[in-house]
Amino acid sequence: MPNPFRIRVAALTTALALSSLLTGCSDGAKDGDLAAQKLDWKNCPAPDEAEGGGDAPSPLPGGGTWQCATMRAPLDWSKPKGAAIGLALIRARASGDPSKRIGSLVFNFGGPGGSGVTTLPAFGEDYAALRTRYDLVSFDPRGVGRSDPVECESDAQLDDYFQQDATPDTSAERTQLINRTKQFNAACEKNSRAILPQVRTTDAARDMDLMRQVLGDRQLHYFGISYGTELGGVYAHLFPKNVGRAVFDGVVDPTQDPEQSSLGQAKGFQLALDNFAEDCTSKTTECPIGDTPQDVKDRIAKLLVDLDKKPIPGVLPRQLTQSAATNGIAQSLYSKDFWEYLTEGLEEAYDGDGRILMLLSDSMNGRSLNGEYSNITAANIAINCADEKPRYTADYVQQKLPEFRAASPLFGDYLAWGMVSCTDWAVPGAADHPDVSAPGSAPILVVGNTGDPATPYEGAKKMVDALGQGVGVELTYKGQGHGAYDSKNKCVQGAVNGYLLEGTVPKAGTVCT
Repeated sequence: MPNPFRIRVAALTTALALSSLLTGCSDGAKDGDLAAQKLDWKNCPAPDEAEGGGDAPSPLPGGGTWQCATMRAPLDWSKPKGAAIGLALIRARASGDPSKRIGSLVFNFGGPGGSGVTTLPAFGEDYAALRTRYDLVSFDPRGVGRSDPVECESDAQLDDYFQQDATPDTSAERTQLINRTKQFNAACEKNSRAILPQVRTTDAARDMDLMRQVLGDRQLHYFGISYGTELGGVYAHLFPKNVGRAVFDGVVDPTQDPEQSSLGQAKGFQLALDNFAEDCTSKTTECPIGDTPQDVKDRIAKLLVDLDKKPIPGVLPRQLTQSAATNGIAQSLYSKDFWEYLTEGLEEAYDGDGRILMLLSDSMNGRSLNGEYSNITAANIAINCADEKPRYTADYVQQKLPEFRAASPLFGDYLAWGMVSCTDWAVPGAADHPDVSAPGSAPILVVGNTGDPATPYEGAKKMVDALGQGVGVELTYKGQGHGAYDSKNKCVQGAVNGYLLEGTVPKAGTVCT
């Protein structure tokens, strides 16, 4: 079972096996003919199943359409003249005065495993100001969506996979969890053997530098969110002289190994739950799920215990299990805008109806209403396991449970057991944590959110320190939810837009409330 909260958050380590080979190889000529390729931009089709399905992106405000293309990149960056794969790209052309266009602004929205081709149009209006001077560009990283996707199990098998008990209480349940994880990992190896060794974060960073060249930009202007901050940090390490104006939002702590990061997430999601419970009970209207913050949390804890014994109807014919409910609660803590859905979902679950919490869990897992799954889970596990060197046994996790439970009575077990997802992976992991040191890079604006559950606030300072003196510039947002820019806080957006559009670096230590 994967760490369920990595699906929309950061990869916890990165692979640097090729770093000695790749460092400094920023000259476009070294990429040969691939750097000279011309992209054939066309109106975007509807997303395919691996990207999450749905309709083709809507026309752009003021006219124009989202355009898509495929960029060729080496399958194996140690053999740049060898076999190539196709990487799916999307763009919206700059809307402002062509004479004031800066270049392309490349987005990575996290995961790892998230499809940028589907995510950028979904949030495109949030970046309208940036589009006045940039072509907005995103992509499906290798192994994701349309970019040679990692494939593991069928939709029916994934329904079974996510119905398992992810927090075993007995030796029999523990054996079942480990065996089911081995079954999933074996399916990934069988169905995606060729791509599994080639999806490390260093590979994606090399892809981005090729993308920079193909797009015709002298430097990479970049907006990384969640895992996208780790990818951006690795890029800056490998190609410091090629960094243009860059923003990291929802920042990964690059100094942590997977265990430390999972423990940090346990604390972060517990903090977010505490804030949710405080918010509900502090309003003038009655909180329908508890009289005090502690009462709210106690009732949630009881619900999860009851679900472990007897699931309730969810999205039929599936039932809401303890694991699905925990996953759904976590999903709702990513944004304060989702808190009302959590309140409603808990109300209904207390009355025996688990549909809302299960829909929230399905959203986390990439399951659409028609029962089809995107490949986000497969890609997420493949990238994490290729990046992460540590392999944790069930016995080790068992020993660590008290520490995780102390960090979060609600989420501790779930996050601890998620650490076994890479134990039997076919590809060895490359590093304990990423190297993001980037001496000589242009300034990188690093935005931390004090209420972020998925990438706790402390990680922003660690990223600034790791980038090196004169590179990272920290900005603090005192808010709730994962990331800061999409909170629409005017102070945050003003600082980010000021840097990306005008090159004005905010004063280090700026605080937005």
